Amino acid sequence: MHIIDSHFHWWPRSIFDKLCKRNGYPSARVNAKGGYDYMRRQESGQHLNSWAEWFDLDKQLEHMDGLGHRVDVVCSIGPFSVAFSDMPVEEGRDYAIMWNEEMSGAQRRYPGRLWASAAVPLQDTRVAIAVVDDAVNRLGLMGVNLPGSVGADPRIDAERLAPFYAHVERLGLPVFLHPTDVTFQDMLDGYDGALHLSLGRVIEVSVAASRLILSGMMERHPNLKVVLSHTGGALPYQSGRMDKNSKAAKLPQPVSSYMKRMFTDTVSPHSAGMKFAIDYYGIDNVMYGTDYPCWDPATCLKLIDEIALSDADKQKLFYTNARRILGLRDSAPAKVPQREPALA
Repeated sequence: MHIIDSHFHWWPRSIFDKLCKRNGYPSARVNAKGGYDYMRRQESGQHLNSWAEWFDLDKQLEHMDGLGHRVDVVCSIGPFSVAFSDMPVEEGRDYAIMWNEEMSGAQRRYPGRLWASAAVPLQDTRVAIAVVDDAVNRLGLMGVNLPGSVGADPRIDAERLAPFYAHVERLGLPVFLHPTDVTFQDMLDGYDGALHLSLGRVIEVSVAASRLILSGMMERHPNLKVVLSHTGGALPYQSGRMDKNSKAAKLPQPVSSYMKRMFTDTVSPHSAGMKFAIDYYGIDNVMYGTDYPCWDPATCLKLIDEIALSDADKQKLFYTNARRILGLRDSAPAKVPQREPALA
């Protein structure tokens, strides 16, 4: 079977090596697991950490080859996406462009097998738009990463960002909404990160998506393509409560109608959770995704096998939905130089 993994993480070491040399916060340090610890601020509780598997793209794709299927991948940033908004504007812009150039290089190395989305610094709206244009027009990236919280200002529905969302909508780019380690990090500290990692990130991405809805952003931008990670967080399960208790936002439609316009993946270590996401969003709005290297793709495939899906629905889930939703295109074939005719 030909599969596209819509939720895949590869991080370039060059970014983190540069962060290790940065004075003050945010910064990074090498850890004992072959990766890095990222510190947003000195008093942070649970720090974002990574391990060796995040940084070796060749080995990651070899792992995919061992699943018994052809697996193409879509790179998104994940929880690190907030880093570009943690810095001063110009520095965040430079780090984002550096990240995007690394992603573009990976696309060129693996044409037709790997697609990548862009880092964007959101502290300044005009800079954010300029970085998006550079990522699309110069570097050929296919989407934009949106953290659940924006640096010191946690509101991704801030009024100043309205032109950014309008611009992304005009470009037809998918927006990957992924939780970070900002808003609920301190509240859910302790237990060596267990509470924050298991519940905090689910809460944060749910709040972020709700802000896009309740602010009227989804109403004003009907063609905005939001890809909500982790089977939609807590939102599908709380859909009825959202409709019942969100009337004060005075939206012209029920909240659930905007939720169902979003897209999601299969990142849930629970076949019943996957099935509920498919039933709630509809098979046309769900894409296979594994959150690799945070989760084992073999386990994801096994859990999907426990769901009764027709062959046609499996084709949508594993391949055609990602092509359509994310606008994935095959790379143009390399041009073969034409030889001059031999002289008589």
